[in-house]
Amino acid sequence: MPLLSEFDYPLPEGAIATAPAEPRDHSRLMRLPPGSGEPLDFYFYDLPNLLQPGSLLVVNDAQVIPARIIGRRASGGAIEALLVRELSPGRWVVKIKKAAKLKPGELLEFGFGRILAQFEGRFEEGDGILSFVSPQTLFDDLEAQGYAPLPPYLLKARGQEEFAPEEDKKSYQTIFAKTKGAVAAPTAGLHMTQPVLEGLQKREIEVVSLNLQVGLGTFEPVRVEEVSEHQMHLERVTIPEATALAFNQAKAQGRKVVALGTTTLRAIESSLQGGELVQGARETGIFIYPPYRFQGVDQLITNFHQPKSTLLMLVCAFAGQERVLKAYKQALDRGYRFFSYGDAMLLG
Repeated sequence: MPLLSEFDYPLPEGAIATAPAEPRDHSRLMRLPPGSGEPLDFYFYDLPNLLQPGSLLVVNDAQVIPARIIGRRASGGAIEALLVRELSPGRWVVKIKKAAKLKPGELLEFGFGRILAQFEGRFEEGDGILSFVSPQTLFDDLEAQGYAPLPPYLLKARGQEEFAPEEDKKSYQTIFAKTKGAVAAPTAGLHMTQPVLEGLQKREIEVVSLNLQVGLGTFEPVRVEEVSEHQMHLERVTIPEATALAFNQAKAQGRKVVALGTTTLRAIESSLQGGELVQGARETGIFIYPPYRFQGVDQLITNFHQPKSTLLMLVCAFAGQERVLKAYKQALDRGYRFFSYGDAMLLG
């Protein structure tokens, strides 16, 4: 079985992108063809010409909420919370700094009193559970008072920001964003623009959506050397009927299925039965690492991921561990930008 150390690589600090390309589709795109071909350099706006006409492109329509909030306890002490996963309307698993000091039933005030929540107690996946007093207005209140939940490494790379500025609420969002509730962006979608979509349409490449509410497990470090012992956090997946029909038809007709992002790929792989995509809602904790055998996706578009991360393991499973790590080294040598706001790869 693979070991964590096998997915490490040296990363210069200067390779971490701190802002998206502008325009978005002017990010670079490394094409890693099937077999043993050398990586080729393109831009994301070249994507329509790199995909086979008639392909099916599947995207994640998750919308990131400003999940990081600051406030006070009734005693006056400062408190900070990060929403992780919705259990039911208004009830969220959260990470709270200094959660050990909180008592079950304690009322907390966030966003200058606009957001009120009761601390229910500890929870296995995070530091606790918050029950928000006004769940029907929570997303609007977060939009007004919350901060974009940028990955910690991104804030660190910027070197000065404790909280993400207001403009990240827009830049850390894809053009497909529709279903609120994600606490991390499906970052491969950040490169997509309307002109690229129009280019795909001209080549008769169909675009359909699904939803995986991306959680903090995306950035959860693997703390065990034996990779198979790592446990993923659960995330909510919804496959619309139209998407399942389009996917199954494409497969039956021998057309290629392209996943825009690792979250899309994980949603597909966890929703297959007998080779067909099944509509409906479910939770997934699927963890993909070598030598996983993929059933549903022919090509993958994804960013460059952190060393030793579950996302890098997934990419290695998709295109071959040795080949992917070699391509990462070549990307660094060629000046590609890494991580959430960085450049992309087209695999397969």
